[in-house]
Amino acid sequence: MTNIEEFHRGEEQGFEIRKLPAVTYNTLRLVFDYSDSSCVFLPIRSMQYMAVIDKEEIIFVDGLKTKKIIELAWKQFKPQERDNLTDPVSYRFSYYDEKAVETMKRLQWEFDKALRIYYERLKEKLPTTDSTVISLNKKIGK
Repeated sequence: MTNIEEFHRGEEQGFEIRKLPAVTYNTLRLVFDYSDSSCVFLPIRSMQYMAVIDKEEIIFVDGLKTKKIIELAWKQFKPQERDNLTDPVSYRFSYYDEKAVETMKRLQWEFDKALRIYYERLKEKLPTTDSTVISLNKKIGK
């Protein structure tokens, strides 16, 4: 059964270019890739926010408001600009409410904590398989 959630986005009040730590971005991609839907709902309980992760962006909604208004979004991730997987990833922080600038002071840290908890729970549910490592130094068949 598919649930449909509808969120509303107002006019963009402003934006900043920021960087997401590599470990957070890489975990984010794993969580999204392991999920079996087109988006992931990630509660950030410590702030009473909900992050909705899809292929293009992450939107953030204040969980205490009854309307599903997008307060801010992280989008236009640019992992292709990295030299290696341990480099941070730049993104555009767009905000649709003036309080979002204040929210961001804590949000990136709390998002990372919530994401790690979600990922650890997700890993427990993933099927495990036995793997074999084949040495490239050995000749096959001898």
